Amino acid sequence: MIVLDYPLLLLLPLSFAVMAASAWLGGWYAARRPTDAVDTRDDFNVILAATLTLLGLIIGFTFSMALNRYDQRKNLEEEEANAIGTQYLRAGLLPAADAAKVRALLKDYLDLRIQFYTVRDVELYQQINARTTKMQTELWNAVQAPAVAQPSPITALAAAGMNDVLNSQGYTQAAWWNRIPRTAWVLMFSIAIVSNLLVGYGARSAKLGRRLLPVLPVVAAITFMLIADIDSPRGGLIRVSPQNLQSLEESLRTP
Repeated sequence: MIVLDYPLLLLLPLSFAVMAASAWLGGWYAARRPTDAVDTRDDFNVILAATLTLLGLIIGFTFSMALNRYDQRKNLEEEEANAIGTQYLRAGLLPAADAAKVRALLKDYLDLRIQFYTVRDVELYQQINARTTKMQTELWNAVQAPAVAQPSPITALAAAGMNDVLNSQGYTQAAWWNRIPRTAWVLMFSIAIVSNLLVGYGARSAKLGRRLLPVLPVVAAITFMLIADIDSPRGGLIRVSPQNLQSLEESLRTP
């Protein structure tokens, strides 16, 4: 769903428009009905409170899902930096020529991984993924050749470290694909629309109620935008910064 990938530009105004229209529709319908009896009004207040409570719970659970996914992406970035840094050191266990080749490839691979976290253009992102796949093949071949030529526990350790590097990229990619399910978004939006309809209906002709009518649409739209922003790994404003990978790159440049 492309709307969720652009929370500030698309989701925020769209969700506010839908919520505001729902609240206005509820008020419009209430204005054309006779005044409710006291007992009916009490029943309505119970339903309204229950619906708003359910909306709050759904928003809380969804926000927790988005936050957990964001934390997972941060942790995997750190693990990926540790795997690359460890393998850079383990490359010294290989023969000198092979060690120099592996370390040169790791530096280029590290640069690709940093670009993966910072790029926003879809076409450039696909190019980086293609180059990453090709680079991974070259990295594995660089450690496979000496490991096969001189099989020993030392070369096996270097090969195992390269396996960790390749696996860490796969875990990171899987975490970036792991988003909040669309069914959860549909459920949350549906309850929010019903809540705004009830709030608009409950405002009726009260002057204060009409003035406060936009409050729930504004709050709901901002909340949805924040959840989508945290959940979107590439399109939102809140993104995982490759600070561990960048720190590793700086350390490798230092003699």
